Amino acid sequence: MQFVIHSAHFPRFLERYNLSILAATAIDMDTAKEIRKGEELNWLALQSYLNETIPECSGQMEVAQFHGGHANLTYLLKFGSKEFVLRRPPFGKIAPGAHDMKREYRVLSKLYKVFPQAPRAFHFCEDTAVIGAPFVIIERRKGLVVRYSIPDEFRQFDNVEERLTIALMKTEAALHTVDVEAADLNKLGRPEGFLDRQLDGWAKRWELSKTEENPYMTEVVERLSRQIPTPQAVSIVHNDIKFDNCQFQIDNPDEVTSIFDWDMTTLGDPLVDFGVSLSYWPDPRVAKFSELPVMLKGDFPDKAFLIDKYQAFSGFNLDKISWYESLAYWKGAVIAQQLYQRYVNGATKDARMAGFGASAKALSQVACEIAREI
Repeated sequence: MQFVIHSAHFPRFLERYNLSILAATAIDMDTAKEIRKGEELNWLALQSYLNETIPECSGQMEVAQFHGGHANLTYLLKFGSKEFVLRRPPFGKIAPGAHDMKREYRVLSKLYKVFPQAPRAFHFCEDTAVIGAPFVIIERRKGLVVRYSIPDEFRQFDNVEERLTIALMKTEAALHTVDVEAADLNKLGRPEGFLDRQLDGWAKRWELSKTEENPYMTEVVERLSRQIPTPQAVSIVHNDIKFDNCQFQIDNPDEVTSIFDWDMTTLGDPLVDFGVSLSYWPDPRVAKFSELPVMLKGDFPDKAFLIDKYQAFSGFNLDKISWYESLAYWKGAVIAQQLYQRYVNGATKDARMAGFGASAKALSQVACEIAREI
């Protein structure tokens, strides 16, 4: 956390304005840490705004940052014993329709009433004068996040990889079978023509973000466009369900207690969501590319297990799931390219972004291999 002030006066400056930095050691398993360089906000303006706007946000504000994500910036705010999460878009130019904090608020201010894994959103601010971008204030959930491998806290459980996988599939199916009318989210999106818009919209995002030509990207969209499936349902589509967007409790690997990152949520074909989940799973077609990180380590079930469990929990027919899986890898290539373009253009100094150009190429090839087999 940095202010433009001489370092010798920094402690007195914090005391004067009732601000402090939240020590990372005070935070539990889903650890918030120091503020990354270049991602500081106008803390004084933020505290003043929240003090005036949200009754629970009174007094001294302490801040830290969650480092897990690659796109939206997520901060922990603490007012006495009360904790909240602030989410805002990344710095720099934003792709059309991306990082939609208003959409996240719209979803989470209602969905928590019928889907307990959704944190509650308390407030949306679209005044960019406060911290330079729209932001949303969300309920703080505490628990354990599975990232890449089984956390030490879960190693005591038998068959833990399978149990976590079943929990993930059960929760995803539960989301996809939520009554959108009962959730008051029936106007969230336009389900008619959803798959056509997926192809058109992501193709446009690719054109806006590409730094060189990639024939795999063109071939995938051509192949998928020729055989678009008929959706079986209109569901709430999160668009990024994976383990590290989920939270468990330390004593229970059998239940997902929270899902995060709802800024891309819409109404549409639920198998688009499930295809994305499959694209994060270990796969020999992905393992051959050194440019792609290992998403999960451990004795996790294969994709056939996921398909079987999701089909059982949801009741959907998955005969055409390869189409959705190819779409997911293709979209993943676009997202990787968008992140890489931000790095190339200097919109972020996050060194993790430097390798995303190569990742985009590898993902596009995987998508193309699957599309050719449909």
